[in-house]
Amino acid sequence: MSPHPFTSERCYDPKVIAQYYRRRPWQAIWRAITVVWFFAGFVWGLFWDRWRRPEVEHTPERATQLREILTYLGPTFIKVGQALSTRPDLIRKDFLEELTRLQDQLPPFNTEVAMAILEMDLDRDIQSVFSQVSPEPVAAASLGQVYRARLRTGEEVAIKIQRPHLVPMITLDLYLMRWAAGWIAPWLPLNLGHDLTLIVDEFGTKLFEEIDYLNEGRNAERFAAYFSDDPTVKVPEIYWKYTSTRVLVLEWINGFKLTDIDSIQAAGLDLNHLIFIGVTSGLRQLLEFGFFHADPHPGNLFAMPDGRMAFIDFGMMDQLEQDVKETLVGSVVHLINRDYNDLAKDFVTLGFLTPETNITPIVPSLEKVLGNAMGESVQDFNFKTITDSFSELMYDYPFRVPAKFALIIRSLVTQEGIALTLNPGFKIVDVAYPYVARRLLKGETPALRRRLIEVLIKDGKFNWLRLENMLAIAQSDQTFDILPTAQLGLQYLLSPEGDFLRRQLILALTEDERLHTEEVSRIWSLVGNHIKPARLFDVAIGAIADFSTAQVAALRQQ
Repeated sequence: MSPHPFTSERCYDPKVIAQYYRRRPWQAIWRAITVVWFFAGFVWGLFWDRWRRPEVEHTPERATQLREILTYLGPTFIKVGQALSTRPDLIRKDFLEELTRLQDQLPPFNTEVAMAILEMDLDRDIQSVFSQVSPEPVAAASLGQVYRARLRTGEEVAIKIQRPHLVPMITLDLYLMRWAAGWIAPWLPLNLGHDLTLIVDEFGTKLFEEIDYLNEGRNAERFAAYFSDDPTVKVPEIYWKYTSTRVLVLEWINGFKLTDIDSIQAAGLDLNHLIFIGVTSGLRQLLEFGFFHADPHPGNLFAMPDGRMAFIDFGMMDQLEQDVKETLVGSVVHLINRDYNDLAKDFVTLGFLTPETNITPIVPSLEKVLGNAMGESVQDFNFKTITDSFSELMYDYPFRVPAKFALIIRSLVTQEGIALTLNPGFKIVDVAYPYVARRLLKGETPALRRRLIEVLIKDGKFNWLRLENMLAIAQSDQTFDILPTAQLGLQYLLSPEGDFLRRQLILALTEDERLHTEEVSRIWSLVGNHIKPARLFDVAIGAIADFSTAQVAALRQQ
């Protein structure tokens, strides 16, 4: 029997996988029969329930059956179930609750097998490295299971050991999924079929990255480096000396799962503060770092007794390019400001519409559907409402979901779902919009400064009301300090780059041949209480000190 081509070299290549299984059709056929048999029985059960009890909306026994089928079919189908468990917009509540158990309540594999894998990868006796190892796993997930242990040097650690024979199982399933995607795509509604194969490939790529524990360790350290300035986020330390492709040894995290509300409250932790940490860290990943946790389900997030939030399991991560991050910030601004023409252009830039698409007839529909989803005010905004409403447009216009954005949407909806679990009255915009407002006001990059101008300049004129609203929203976060932002703003206004905004501001102050002191007074009433004269003087000196002689000379010539 020839060795499986992916056992030693773990990278997803659909062509090599297809070539391998085309030469072994009996394996693919038997697996396909098994999968179809189980799902055919499940679908038949749904029809039977509807015929026998048409008035019953929830069938928990059928939800349990689906979970058991996915568990029996193995890691690939469990991962699909995990993805569905974070989509309340697609899955009924009774099914959603059952599929949530796939996140970290799975049957473990034999401990003797696990210890044999551990010893083989350590290349030494277990006792020489660990003074104690829990006799049974403390958690079992789709791709591996975790043991609590203590190193001979005294540190308490978690040992993550991969399930045996994982690569042959997932490559066969991905081959069948990709084959099925090609057949199903033409029949799918909502324009999903155009790149269904690409979505399977994206899933396969991420799955292969996830089964490489060396890659996961690197991801964890990169994630920790990004959040090194944030004392509210904890990332466990990796013990590289004992880590391999199939074994990951990392710092043990003492904490409570975010679904364990009773324990969190008993520890005296503030649920709203945890929500703030979770949502803000998620926004920083997407809009600031461009490196985000693509699987932030409750089993991967812990509330620590000291109030921090710990992230674990960095197998499924993704990267966003700088232009995508900037466009996402802009799209949030355009959505909240109801600039639907620019929002349609953002959809083209992000790949939801092709460049040749005529957006003229789409703009009124965007305004109608998304305007209703937004409600009377920005406070009514939530991602689930937007995704539900947006799906209506996909019937009539050539919208599509780029493969990468399937993970982004999943991440956003999951984080919002976790927040709603902790606080059913939570509005994601209460955290998200202040974050975006602060980032725009700070204007750390030229792209963000251009976005700020888009917000402040409306119909060719400086808009005082938008500036007031942005300042008020940014200050709804008690940690926001206006002075560093003011210093950045002053530096920008005095720079050649800020020439346009500076001229617009002067025109706004002297519009209609009068000095607009009323607007300035309203702005001062928002920020005045936060500004001490001594600090204000320091800010002005700091801003001016950063300027070169050449820049000052350029200003004098204007």
